[in-house]
Amino acid sequence: MSLLTLTDITIRMAGRTLLNHAELTVDPGRRIGLVGRNGAGKSTLLKAISGTVALDGGEIRLAQRARMAQVKQEAPSGPQSLLDTVLEGDEERSALMAEAEDPTTEPMRLAEVHDRLHAIGADAAPARAATILAGLGFDAATQLRPVEEFSGGWRMRVALATALFANPDLLLLDEPTNHLDLEATLWLETWLAKFPGSCLLVSHDRGLLDRCVDSIAHLDQGKINVTPGGYDEFVRIRTERAMQMKSAAEKVADQKAHLQAFVDRFRAKASKAKQAQARIKAIAKLPQIESVVEDTVTRFNFPEPAMMAPPILSMEQVSCGYDGRVILKGVSIRIDMEDRIALLGANGNGKSTLAKLIAGRMDVMGGQMRRGPKLRVGYFAQHQEEELIDHETPIDHMQRALPAATLQQVRAQLARFGLDADRANNRVSACSGGEKARLLLALATRDAPQLLILDEPTNHLDIDAKDALVRALGAFSGAVLLITHDPNLVELVADQLWLVADGTVKPYDGDMDEYRVFLAERARISGRPAGRGDATGMQGNHKKKQVDLKAVLAPLKKQAKAAEAKLAKLSEERAKVEALLANPALYTPGRTADMITAKTRMSDVAREIRAAEAEWLAAEEALEAAAEAQKVY
Repeated sequence: MSLLTLTDITIRMAGRTLLNHAELTVDPGRRIGLVGRNGAGKSTLLKAISGTVALDGGEIRLAQRARMAQVKQEAPSGPQSLLDTVLEGDEERSALMAEAEDPTTEPMRLAEVHDRLHAIGADAAPARAATILAGLGFDAATQLRPVEEFSGGWRMRVALATALFANPDLLLLDEPTNHLDLEATLWLETWLAKFPGSCLLVSHDRGLLDRCVDSIAHLDQGKINVTPGGYDEFVRIRTERAMQMKSAAEKVADQKAHLQAFVDRFRAKASKAKQAQARIKAIAKLPQIESVVEDTVTRFNFPEPAMMAPPILSMEQVSCGYDGRVILKGVSIRIDMEDRIALLGANGNGKSTLAKLIAGRMDVMGGQMRRGPKLRVGYFAQHQEEELIDHETPIDHMQRALPAATLQQVRAQLARFGLDADRANNRVSACSGGEKARLLLALATRDAPQLLILDEPTNHLDIDAKDALVRALGAFSGAVLLITHDPNLVELVADQLWLVADGTVKPYDGDMDEYRVFLAERARISGRPAGRGDATGMQGNHKKKQVDLKAVLAPLKKQAKAAEAKLAKLSEERAKVEALLANPALYTPGRTADMITAKTRMSDVAREIRAAEAEWLAAEEALEAAAEAQKVY
């Protein structure tokens, strides 16, 4: 039975049709990524499903008793602690707890309430909420602070935590990583991979769409087309389909031209009239091939900087901070032309502080920083959007930034980032988030900098614009310092990783996969029960501790063995499905349903293998930890 069914739905906004008689079915446990051009209606569709936007036609049906959750648009506020705010997100638990504490509740009803609280795991709810908050960057002490003490971005993390805590049957997520740092994004990926419910996810993060969904729903020309697999598979299938349609259209066009040539030549001849009429009828019967609408390719183009001798910037034992308080100390780094550096580390560790220092927006508190004598630095930060003037146009902003430039030069710089004549003349207040980001990129690079600092450059860029940014950075001959929550962007752009943690900056020798493991290991260690490994915990009978550890090891070994067996079985099934998909007979007419079933199963098997690998890895890590503890004892 389907969890969610969209039947023949039509949605219009501001006189424009976003969806026109569109269909979508979501089965239990399915995770679907919604993709499409900006303005295609992805966010509006989620609002329609949640009931905040009315349909102009059709029907949306959610299964009876199914629970749905989404991140509220308004950031939470008030004197309540973060933990209490998240706990209140489970409305059923809150209502039952209130009844249980109400002295007027009748005994029979009180028994029912306690039974239900036990059934939904109410006692474990605070620990579960704390785990989610910790994954999103809030430590135990921070979770007890009032929500009103935090900025808007951190409050939106609390809103996300509340939606995840609700543990719904259907989870609606609209750009959930926009307010997260890289570490929290990686945690969210892991959480979504294990989430047992269904999810509709709108995201411009290709990595998230590849690792966390099993189908892609493409909103295009008012319809919703679903393909199995992640985003890369969607691109492959869509490209193949476009090529097939183009080839079919060319064949039909050739056939039509051949028939039309005969008609044009012999229509006037009485002896050939019947043959000409027959060909006219044949032309009318030729199939109508659906036209392939090619999206305009987004292109970015950074100005070419003047070359400089290395290093263009270096630091020796530098310290920096705010109001006399040191944030980073002992920083010794160097940057050369063509370096591609990504900063790792949780929000609040000092990544943006380092970026501001390098950009010249802060002074050194100690140590020595040397800059090339003609070094120009371009600095992009998402908060700069607040500095844009709403009633002015992009041209106004660029003319003020380049007072000696001609109007043609101003327009050329804006055009480098897709701000054509029409967009460049719009007021900033009418620009989309993506257009504002393009304007900030154009402003940051106006002087052809040798060093480009990008602090969360992709928050409002769609997938095509992100791809354009990656291509432009690949062609850029200057240095790049990147701060981003998008692991896919780090993997595509950076060739050096610097870890900002513990008040300093150090090179990180691993890649992003190793960094994921590093974060998981750090979380496992920090999540050990209090007292484990300390002097108190090591007191007592040595033999008894050995017995206890063996008791711990036994179920872990069993779990690892079960996961390994499951992996072997799934690998065999994957080999069989791959062999089936490699058989040309599967692609013959009349077997379309078999082909779709095989591709869907391949996607399911891949997802199940990832889950089994995660189970096996968790068991092996726990075994290693227990073995280390046994050595201590």
